[in-house]
Amino acid sequence: MAQQLNGKRVAILATNGFEESELSSPRAALQSQGVEVHVITPDGNGIRAWAETDWGDTYEADKRLEDVHHAEYHGLVLPGGLFNPDTLRLNEKALGFVRAFFEAGKPVAAICHAPWILINAGVVEGRRMTSVPSVAQDLKNAGAHWSDEPVVVDSGLVTSRTPVDLDAFNGKLLEELAEGRHRHQHA
Repeated sequence: MAQQLNGKRVAILATNGFEESELSSPRAALQSQGVEVHVITPDGNGIRAWAETDWGDTYEADKRLEDVHHAEYHGLVLPGGLFNPDTLRLNEKALGFVRAFFEAGKPVAAICHAPWILINAGVVEGRRMTSVPSVAQDLKNAGAHWSDEPVVVDSGLVTSRTPVDLDAFNGKLLEELAEGRHRHQHA
């Protein structure tokens, strides 16, 4: 699979309060396959992780949201955590960036509470998805078909529940990225 992924570029959009493993694990999985990964933050500054029960490490940003365009990337990863998606779902630039990946048919992977961002971006109606259980009703109310599974894939949209599902999440993220654009991925 590494040959199929060599030369690809993926954006990880996050801000303070992301679940540490939900950024570090997908980033490592992507990089191990030759994918160039950029951590993108709203202001271009480093962001502080939430590590299960307390604040974790600070991660440097590679780019500022205002300075990037979806056309520079082959896919998008949205880590969860509680604070991170709650902040990003109110950021119009972040929502526009996310929406553009769907409009272009590019793979998007969201885990834990990150589907909140997708709800506010208006891209979940009719999609098969999973998430942390506390977001299930929000997804259903937004028109998604929620199921309690480690990973759900729907035409380039990869969703998972929690860090315990990261192996499945990362595997499907790599698979969808290798497949490229998805005709049925839509906003």
